[in-house]
Amino acid sequence: MRGGRGGSEGGGLNRARALARLFRMNNGRSTHGWTALRLAGVSVVGVVMLAFAFGFTPGPGYRELYRGTLEHLATQQSRLASEIVRVDLRTGAGRDSLRGEIAATRLKLKAADFWLRYLEPNTYRRMNGPLPVEWETEVFEKFEKPYRRVGAGLTLAELALDDSTVTRDSLLALVRASMAAAQVFEADSITRQLVKPDHFFLANRLFLLNLGAIYTTGFECPAPPRVVPELRAMLTSTRGIYAAFARDFPATPLSPAYLQRYDAAIAFAGAQPDDYAAFDHFAFIRDHVNPLFAMNQTMILGYNVASHSVNDFTLNDSCVSMFDKGLYNAQNTKGVYSLIEDPRTLARIRETGRLLFYDPLMSGNNQRACVSCHKPSQYFSDNSVATPESFEHAGRLKRNAPSLVDAPFNHLLMLDGRHLTLQAQAHDVMTNPTELGSNERSLVDKVMSCKDYRSAFRSFLKWIPEEPKVTLDHLISAITSYYGGFSYYPAAFDDAINGKATLAPDAHRGFNLFMSKAQCATCHFVPQFNGVKPPYVGSEFEVLGVPADTLYARLDADSGRAIVNPALETVHAFRTGSLRNIAHTGPYMHNGVFRTLEQVVEFYDAGGGAGHRLNVPNQTLAADSLHLSAAEKSDLIAFMRSLDERVPVEAPPAKLPRSSRAELNRRRIGGEY
Repeated sequence: MRGGRGGSEGGGLNRARALARLFRMNNGRSTHGWTALRLAGVSVVGVVMLAFAFGFTPGPGYRELYRGTLEHLATQQSRLASEIVRVDLRTGAGRDSLRGEIAATRLKLKAADFWLRYLEPNTYRRMNGPLPVEWETEVFEKFEKPYRRVGAGLTLAELALDDSTVTRDSLLALVRASMAAAQVFEADSITRQLVKPDHFFLANRLFLLNLGAIYTTGFECPAPPRVVPELRAMLTSTRGIYAAFARDFPATPLSPAYLQRYDAAIAFAGAQPDDYAAFDHFAFIRDHVNPLFAMNQTMILGYNVASHSVNDFTLNDSCVSMFDKGLYNAQNTKGVYSLIEDPRTLARIRETGRLLFYDPLMSGNNQRACVSCHKPSQYFSDNSVATPESFEHAGRLKRNAPSLVDAPFNHLLMLDGRHLTLQAQAHDVMTNPTELGSNERSLVDKVMSCKDYRSAFRSFLKWIPEEPKVTLDHLISAITSYYGGFSYYPAAFDDAINGKATLAPDAHRGFNLFMSKAQCATCHFVPQFNGVKPPYVGSEFEVLGVPADTLYARLDADSGRAIVNPALETVHAFRTGSLRNIAHTGPYMHNGVFRTLEQVVEFYDAGGGAGHRLNVPNQTLAADSLHLSAAEKSDLIAFMRSLDERVPVEAPPAKLPRSSRAELNRRRIGGEY
């Protein structure tokens, strides 16, 4: 402890106890508690030791703590509602008073966040939703019409205070919706989960994933200066949850190593600057969050934890790193061959898929192939043109050819999210009259006219007796099995975040910018840096205001997601793609309008289309400038380049299977255009 020298041992102990009382009075949640201890000369590690050595952890049992935390939140919510009625919104002082009450309410919410996000995530949107309306389609709802989910609560209330026309009634509506949502968590259907320990480790997993992906980024905190203080408060509050759980469930404790590492994470956060742009997000995840995740996963397996929640639908219990490509499963690359496990058969399916990928038999004119637009040497994209050529040279397609690498980590496919599976996406491309221009019957007939293909697919049918005849689904599943295998290779960033290598200093700085000031991580979530955030059950869409040209003369006409799900909020919305391999998969945006990463960064820095004075009333990207310096932009790009994965480039097949139809044997490997 700093400043302790020169005093008696007893005096030092009494001083420590006094400081611990100060910490307890703030319940570990107040920034003032941390500040007072630091100003008093206590080291950050000392803060943590004092907090837990002198009785910081709450006394109630686990379920009592849950109920008490909800009661404290409800009390503060009521106080906020009363303050809205009391203050004069026409004055700056009145609005500042409300901001203070919102900040206090947020801390009470964060004290319960561990439970709330896991136990009822959709209700949480009404307590602290980042958007007024969301149209997300989650994995367990993919076969239903998209739901319109209305957001409410603290973030929207605070943002509303920046609007000069905000009314008392509109603010009260947001807060009262949050109050009503909080009552949902008192229902028996939710509280009965607290009787058994299983939910705890699963909720803890989601908490840790959010520590890496959301809690330090400002995703749902509208005031950047409060991001790190809220993080500290949440870390200490969750430590109290751990202690209560240990008392009520001694047979399934968190390991001593876990608690030691968690206390180190608290100490790390306490030692970091309050400015989230100066916070070392990379070190926090590498040295603390990711190791904690690994230990929690080990306990999930060791305690035979069982889940009954859709939150855990896609997550892999055996994965011991957040940055393992097996963390979650969004797509089935094997399609109709899902039940086949024989390695030799799977290898043959993949090789057959590789041949089909290069074979122009997949097109209506036998002149185009999958590889025409998705070139393996270019990470299965086409960076030679803004958008590919249409079938039969009939102009250009209106959207570019996105990379197929890492496509399996999206729940919804195509830029407008129209397809639910890789196989449905491929079927659409093959039968689309502007793309490959084929039809199902003639395509299968042509492929089966080749002896080698016929022999291969008939041998595959032996493994799936319920499939008596080769169909287009069998062909497509072979193709997705082929290219889907290229999505499981690491990048330099993965090596570094997993502690196996050192990240270049500029990329390190770039990642920290990515997670904070540059606001990239509020849409591109770790670990895939796409629009799939924890618990990785849905794909997000954003309205960026993409221009038709680099002069920003007009907004691009493509209405995006609104084609599939018409709504005011979905017009010009597109699925957030992965930034992995981004340095090699230009041109960028749905229409390929930007040729370089520098142009993309400039677009975001200026506030997207609205920031360039285009009329985009529903833009979800903030229209204000980020004010990034030239050095910061360079660091951001260095980080994105660290996401280049070591994807092998296989040589094209030396030849294609011969057909019994002579005219088909004139086709070229890879097609003609």
